[in-house]
Amino acid sequence: MKNASYDKHTSIMHLDDDCLAIIFQFICHSSDRESFGLTCHRWLNIQNRFRRSLQFQCSFSLQNLSSLSQTKLLVNSYHLNRLLFRFQNLEHLSLSGCTELPDSGLAQLQFYGSELHSLHLDCCFGITDNGLSLVAISCSSLVIISLYRCNITDMGLETLANGCSALKLINLSYCPFVSDVGLRALSQGCPQLQALKMSCCREITGAGLRGCSPTLTFVDAESCKLKPEGIMGIVSGGGLEYLNVSGAGWWIHGGEFSPIGKGFASRLKILNIRMCRTVGDESIVIIASGCPLLQEWNLAVCHEVRMPGWESIGLNCNKLEKLHVNRCRNLCDRGLQALSNGCKRLLVLYMSQCSRLSPNAVELFKLRRGDVEIKEEEVMYIGPDWRLIG
Repeated sequence: MKNASYDKHTSIMHLDDDCLAIIFQFICHSSDRESFGLTCHRWLNIQNRFRRSLQFQCSFSLQNLSSLSQTKLLVNSYHLNRLLFRFQNLEHLSLSGCTELPDSGLAQLQFYGSELHSLHLDCCFGITDNGLSLVAISCSSLVIISLYRCNITDMGLETLANGCSALKLINLSYCPFVSDVGLRALSQGCPQLQALKMSCCREITGAGLRGCSPTLTFVDAESCKLKPEGIMGIVSGGGLEYLNVSGAGWWIHGGEFSPIGKGFASRLKILNIRMCRTVGDESIVIIASGCPLLQEWNLAVCHEVRMPGWESIGLNCNKLEKLHVNRCRNLCDRGLQALSNGCKRLLVLYMSQCSRLSPNAVELFKLRRGDVEIKEEEVMYIGPDWRLIG
């Protein structure tokens, strides 16, 4: 009896919640942490208290858009409300793929969104400016937001910027109703902005970023309708390290890429101007001499780059490690020799379907630059992990 009494008084169930919380925090394996809450309701509540990340089964990565057909069955406002009530200390929430979720589904964020650091609403087609208003009111600590393919407008972005001034990473890719007005609101209202994706936003010229913060280091503006003043706006902060303006050459002329190399982008390390068919030697020479820290440069399908451009790259790009020249019609034997004579740190040359190159010139390059690997496929650094949820 004495031993039984002793065991009773030393039972783990007599530990207070703070002690149990400390025990939970020291559990390393995820399977053990998940099993913790199966013991009893009290232990389940402790487990819920420490839940920091929530992602629905229908959520997807931007590289895998499957599971959208399951969305209607798996997620609605009722389910979301119950889960937000259960996990009240979330820091990362992904609702990506919840295509039918309405603005009202975000209402519970008013009570449980104050600690959210990242919110992913990719392909939430039912979320409009009204939903963004709820986010702005409720999530003042938000650092990351992804609105890929959302039907939001400049008005919603203005509201977001006013309420979430701590934002650092913003994804607006494929948002058809966003323009430079919304971009300007984000640039001015979010002084800590570091990364911005706005690819395929056809109403954006880039001018909305004029005077942006020097904290802005990453911009993806692929297939936007950029203008020369827009390119100047994008680099105006002076802190840019990654820039993707591939496909922009459809709307601007060859010499109008030169603002990239005129002093504001001197910290640039990765530049993608793929498929900018009109970019010419004038811009290439200025960029090569004005961006001394370039480590990777994609010039694939840049047909107007000729001898002055290749010579300037070889002469000035002393830190270049990767160069893409696939399908450059005017890369000739002399141009390849100019690259061989310079670019002393070059490690990889992506080169295929360059019709003016002779086999002899390619073999000579390989002999002279055995330290350089020649590849056909084009792989570019993609910057921050926009699917970050924990």
